[in-house]
Amino acid sequence: MAKVRRLMPQQPGMFRAHVVRTERVSPSMQRVTVAGAELAEFPWLGYDHWFRLFLQLPHQRRLRLPEYTGSQWWQPYLAIPEHERPHCANYSVADFRRRAAEMDIDFVVHRGPTGEIEGRAAIWACHAGPGDALAVLDQGILFDRPHDASEVTIVADETGLPAAAGILRSLPGGITGRLIQEVPTADDRRVLDGPAGVTVSWVVRQDSTSVPGAAALRELRRLASTDATGYAFVVGESTLATEGRRHLHRLGLPKDRITFSGFWKHEAAQAA
Repeated sequence: MAKVRRLMPQQPGMFRAHVVRTERVSPSMQRVTVAGAELAEFPWLGYDHWFRLFLQLPHQRRLRLPEYTGSQWWQPYLAIPEHERPHCANYSVADFRRRAAEMDIDFVVHRGPTGEIEGRAAIWACHAGPGDALAVLDQGILFDRPHDASEVTIVADETGLPAAAGILRSLPGGITGRLIQEVPTADDRRVLDGPAGVTVSWVVRQDSTSVPGAAALRELRRLASTDATGYAFVVGESTLATEGRRHLHRLGLPKDRITFSGFWKHEAAQAA
């Protein structure tokens, strides 16, 4: 039998890959499927498993990655000259197929006042083609449900939809709770796999000029009670994350049973 050589990533936790196909899965979500021999070693944990995505700059012929050892990658990354430094952004695994060494990454398609796509990662995703180079740096999961928590509350705007979908898919069958998921349009709604006891409430943003996450926060504030031994996960625009945590804590949920993360900050929130 021939000896099989296991291909390891260039650095611990860093996995090179390339685009194999793209698809617009809804008006506001572009899916990019990537693959590569190194991805067969990606330690996917399900739930909201997230990573740092490194993208080759448009003028580059080859993706340049930071050279580092251990987990300290930020300073080596900043040490790369700006005109060669890859774009870096945080994303959740939308799906993973180890046998094929494939990963799906969902990008929110933000649009400006005249309809133009905004954001370097979204622009890249909408124009990506087979063979385009990238790399992912494994970061693990944020979702940290205590073993005694039988009820979950998940709240997200569209940037948290890939994480929310992954969490639902990974939850044990007997758990109960709710997902409040905000999306920009009605056509962004889709069927999500999850336990029968977890209800999914889609909140469609009616006003395209409103701050993302505000509608989900209003829906969450309609919740009048929660199980003090439950667990909550609130992610998306920073105001949704911080105010959502505050409301749940007022209802009696201990702070150590609430995971919240502001994935981004809207310009209106920044101005305030």
